[in-house]
Amino acid sequence: MESTSQHPHRGTRLGFTLVELLVVIAIIGVLVGLLLPAVQAAREAARRMSCSNNFKQLGLALHNYHSAYNKLPMHGGGTHPTVATHPWVNTTTGNNMRLSMLVGLMPFVEQQGLWELIANPNDFDSDGTIDFPAMGPTPENIDYVPWATDIPTLRCPSDPGKGLPSLGRTNYAANLGDSTDYMRDGFVYVRNDSPVLPYAATSATSQRTNAAHRGIFVVHKLTQFRDVLDGLSNTIAMGELTTDLGDKDARTSLTAGGTYSTNNNHWTIVVTPNWCEQHLDPERPQFWRPEAPVVGATSGRGYRWASFNPTFTMVHTVRPPNSEICSAGAVNRNNLMSVSSRHQGGAHILMGDGAVKFVTDSIEAGNQTNRMVYQWGTAAFNNAPGSESPYGLWGALGTRASREVLDGEF
Repeated sequence: MESTSQHPHRGTRLGFTLVELLVVIAIIGVLVGLLLPAVQAAREAARRMSCSNNFKQLGLALHNYHSAYNKLPMHGGGTHPTVATHPWVNTTTGNNMRLSMLVGLMPFVEQQGLWELIANPNDFDSDGTIDFPAMGPTPENIDYVPWATDIPTLRCPSDPGKGLPSLGRTNYAANLGDSTDYMRDGFVYVRNDSPVLPYAATSATSQRTNAAHRGIFVVHKLTQFRDVLDGLSNTIAMGELTTDLGDKDARTSLTAGGTYSTNNNHWTIVVTPNWCEQHLDPERPQFWRPEAPVVGATSGRGYRWASFNPTFTMVHTVRPPNSEICSAGAVNRNNLMSVSSRHQGGAHILMGDGAVKFVTDSIEAGNQTNRMVYQWGTAAFNNAPGSESPYGLWGALGTRASREVLDGEF
């Protein structure tokens, strides 16, 4: 008989049983399930911090620009056409005063090389003839390299949108205040049938614009920090936006057609700011109804950082953050543009003093059915020129000189 002392390992297990392996795998699965949301939250926190830092860079750029020129970059600036042309005609001979305020900030966000391309005439194909004049063509021109360039400072990492059909995207836009009246045309007067050059303000356009354009930026008009009588720390200079992904997100795409838009009658939005709410999908209220048509593929939110067009680079403080945007029938109409983001529960805003704050979707926004302030508003409807904003704290933050009193933090 063999002695057990000669076989010391007899009866000793050399591995795990199937049951033990399954238990270990189950434990690992539980741990991964517990840790994965935390990892994802940490990643989003890092993206959100980067998004906020980019906004701070833009705030610093605004102040440096103002220090250099004693004014803010114009929203709706640029060059006049060389022939009598309506500003919405696309041309390579000039930009028809359709550039956003972001263009002027390029030298102040470490984009001096890009600014040199924009500020000088260009012969991109090197054939000896000038292809584009100084300050470039109208902003939808895909052959003009600067307009198609993505600027890192203008992008929020939380937004996955990139590439065609957009040109250079932006997640940051100018605040135009709490009214959309005359938002497309602004301070200058341009006849559709026989425009006079250079474009210039008239008594009528100035009165209408002064009554309704109550944000830090005014279309086609230079503004300064001294115009912000409510105080730079109490007034929004810019707001965050999320760019369109082509998925009929109500925050990023405009509905089209007579049934689903105001059919070019912008007064409908002025007197009923929440008019487009009826076209939201009741099953998925962040999206339009499946049957609702949307404006063309190249007209998504934030698709052209160089354009002053409302859909691309404007925000209003009427509807609360992450509300639907509202169409007056086309991308270049007096559309209502909300602040939005891919963050949970709110979006960033840049105050006039350069501070970046995160505003929640639930910020107090007054009476959402109240008519917007405009030239022919009346005290009976709480929308006479000079009135305090009908849209509560949110509207008050968007106006530069309405003398609202802000009570506490927001």
